[in-house]
Amino acid sequence: PEDAKPIEIVRKPKADRTKQVVRLAAYEEVAHDPVMYAHASRVLHLEANPGNARALVQRHGDREVWLNPPPIPLTTKEMDYVYDLPYARKPHPAYKNAKIPAWEMIRFSVNIMRGCFGGCTFCSITEHEGRIIQSRSEASILKEVEEIRDKVEGFTGVISDLGGPTANMYRIACKSESIEKNCRKLSCVYPGICENLNTDHSALIQLYRKARALKGVKKILIGSGVRYDLAVKSPEYVKELVQHHVGGYLKIAPEHSEENVLSKMMKPSLTAYDEFKVMFEKFSAEAGKKQYLIPYFIAAHPGTTDEDMLNLALWLKKYDFKLDQVQNFTPTPMAMATAMYHSGKNPLRKVTPDSENVPVPKAGNVRKLHKAFIRYHDPNNWPILREALQKMGRADLIGSAKHCLIPAWQPLSNKSVTTVRGEQLERTVRPRRLEGKKRRFS
Repeated sequence: PEDAKPIEIVRKPKADRTKQVVRLAAYEEVAHDPVMYAHASRVLHLEANPGNARALVQRHGDREVWLNPPPIPLTTKEMDYVYDLPYARKPHPAYKNAKIPAWEMIRFSVNIMRGCFGGCTFCSITEHEGRIIQSRSEASILKEVEEIRDKVEGFTGVISDLGGPTANMYRIACKSESIEKNCRKLSCVYPGICENLNTDHSALIQLYRKARALKGVKKILIGSGVRYDLAVKSPEYVKELVQHHVGGYLKIAPEHSEENVLSKMMKPSLTAYDEFKVMFEKFSAEAGKKQYLIPYFIAAHPGTTDEDMLNLALWLKKYDFKLDQVQNFTPTPMAMATAMYHSGKNPLRKVTPDSENVPVPKAGNVRKLHKAFIRYHDPNNWPILREALQKMGRADLIGSAKHCLIPAWQPLSNKSVTTVRGEQLERTVRPRRLEGKKRRFS
């Protein structure tokens, strides 16, 4: 009819998130069902942005446990207030004259920020400190450096770190407050740097320059780990870091070489590492300095197979890395990788009984093997590696040829010599050749 009017559809208004609650499966169900455990972990991490997170509630027997949404991040003014409190800057008197390794490590360091938007699954810093970076003011940081100079006993002019959970996230944030408030991503830098992330390092560069110009300060070192995929977005920052704030060695954490493992860690590919390495070597050479990258790797992380560890070992051999310290994955509270370890499921995606299964190297002999692959150069690991390579059908990697990972012989004696670069060189004695075509090995 002519007088007909279009139907107006009135959408139901979206509920205020402050009045919404997400109910998790009951504790008893989560405790006995690994799939529900992984699902609960996924929900917890998705509800981590204070701009849109909802309260979580879970039944425990005849009681309910209520988890509030994350708090709103502190402003710079509030951060300055906290760090300006009259801290003693010394261990509690109860320790008396005991040597405290953790205190020695942070004694001359300055925390310039809180939070991390990296989202690495084996780490729970985001759950502790938030994904939104909370930065102190430049004046507050410089004031603390001066207090260390003037008040901390034993100060020799070297600040051991200006950093935080990550070295280079100071003053870096989302370009839009509205986008930031509505975002539900688990990481701002994985699988790539978010287009909405401001990657400008100029504030950090200026802070470095002002800090090292302070009277009585001889050197400012950066002890926190550098997020290299973020750093390469600012070559000027890499140059400043490499030429003025590296004490011969710089720690970075590729963690692995294989894409399927890195995807379970939410870490960038080695392409970013290679790009950073080129910059590092270039700027070190320009400054006339011999400096080295110290890469960190994790063995036996959920999602890792024997083949993955073999490929990592071959990568290490290709670039002549002989690592002394190796970290085996350890499940820790609230980390998503812990949920993978327990459940065998991938909580980075929707979790159902039929969703992706993740291989988990739990057995002691497997974890030992994965660690041995990273320390392929240690003769003590050669027997277990020979056995594994033969089972994997890769006996071609046993021998004296250039492409081989380990030799076919076992040293009768072994003495390690540590070089100035921190590498371990083995002095080995080969067994005497016996009559006949074959050798016998002790």
